[in-house]
Amino acid sequence: MKKLIIPICILLSGTIFSGCKKLAEDDSNIYKYILPAGSTVSDVAPLCGSIKGVMLTGKTYTLGCDVYVNKGDTLLVQPGVKIISTNSAGIVVRGSFISLGTKEQPNTFTVAGQIKDATPGIPLASDSAHKGFWRGIIGDTSCTNMIIKWTHIDFAGAAYGNVVGPAVNQKASTSYCILFQNPNGNFILEDSWLWGGTDDCIRVSNGKIHVFRNTFEKCGGTGGDIVNVKGGTVGTMAYNFFIGTAYNGQKASNKGQPIGAQQTNIVMYNSTFVNGGLQVIPGQRGSCINFEEGSKGAFFNNVAVNCRVGYRVVNNPVADTSNLTYGNNYQYADSLSIANQFFTFGPVCTRPQPTDLPLPSTYLPANYTYGATYDGTPVVKVLSPQFVNFPLPEPVSPWSVSAIGNANFRLQPGSPLIGKGNTTIVPLVVVPVDPVYGASEVTPPGADLGCYQTNGRGNQH
Repeated sequence: MKKLIIPICILLSGTIFSGCKKLAEDDSNIYKYILPAGSTVSDVAPLCGSIKGVMLTGKTYTLGCDVYVNKGDTLLVQPGVKIISTNSAGIVVRGSFISLGTKEQPNTFTVAGQIKDATPGIPLASDSAHKGFWRGIIGDTSCTNMIIKWTHIDFAGAAYGNVVGPAVNQKASTSYCILFQNPNGNFILEDSWLWGGTDDCIRVSNGKIHVFRNTFEKCGGTGGDIVNVKGGTVGTMAYNFFIGTAYNGQKASNKGQPIGAQQTNIVMYNSTFVNGGLQVIPGQRGSCINFEEGSKGAFFNNVAVNCRVGYRVVNNPVADTSNLTYGNNYQYADSLSIANQFFTFGPVCTRPQPTDLPLPSTYLPANYTYGATYDGTPVVKVLSPQFVNFPLPEPVSPWSVSAIGNANFRLQPGSPLIGKGNTTIVPLVVVPVDPVYGASEVTPPGADLGCYQTNGRGNQH
């Protein structure tokens, strides 16, 4: 019988490219992964030095010292694996790293003896989330693929030190939980959880990215952004949830990119930011979404609740405002100090949009000058998002609640955020779409604001 041939195409920034790959319907390998070359990784003794191959489902592995995935090698982690770091050990990736957790069997990278404490009000200096117990996952400039799906990454943020730092062209004091820095490589983070840190949770200095449906708690330490991309990074961030961030949840900058080289271009949509900007001084930093230093792109359908500073576009010519679009973004404030920063003062030009909620014309003066101060009294405690289980106004200071705990940030029926999204936004798809070696799904923009959709799509945590 003749095989049915199905063309598979990739949509890249709204354009259909010709030469689509054709796959037979009975090609049973298309939804199965082929294990990379190399033996399976033994769990008998603590791991040290060079490793490659496969970490097997159900096993627990110990890092005895820093491990290295060499250029040309692959480390693949099957579902349901636990990796425990000792001696601050991290994973340095010069080849490819793939963590294939699933919803039913997530993977976990952590340290022994630490408990994720969601109790409100823990002082920053004594919170174990910010101690930096291990170095995290560190991509060298040769890292081809860093693909992380349904994976817990907890308690990272230890300084790279005098050996690992120079080995990956970083300072010894650098302490990102995840680092990626290959302009020709793919960084894919899907459906994963990150807890804690001491500086930027994720730093992408250059690369092609896909950051979808993740949850970030207590990230950024005393002064870090959470997903901080720079220097010509391109791609999409969507359906992410952030709570208790130090600085920005999602930040785009073209810093570090030579004139005339590829420009940072990031599309962001349908993310939720709660109690963001714990360490922010208004006028100096952002606490939810930030575009600056020559970056371009778009941000739509986002939710910011009790974030110390609102959506921040740094003044032209710093951000590429002629190539930046945004709208359909929502903000809520328990206090006047927060409402007065929906459009933060200083060298910024975040322009109110008629699709924003609350409607900017209800509280900004008719002659409002971008970056000027204003009186946000009319929108204090106005237009609650109606989360399923999270009281607003918050019974304690927003800056004391930095983890989800028992809260549920999905929307109740009747929420003013339902149906207010812009669904025409086109994701910038620059990575492969593949069950293993690429993005599992490019979830399109949702009709509801924020990362949780009433139709069940979006963030699955």
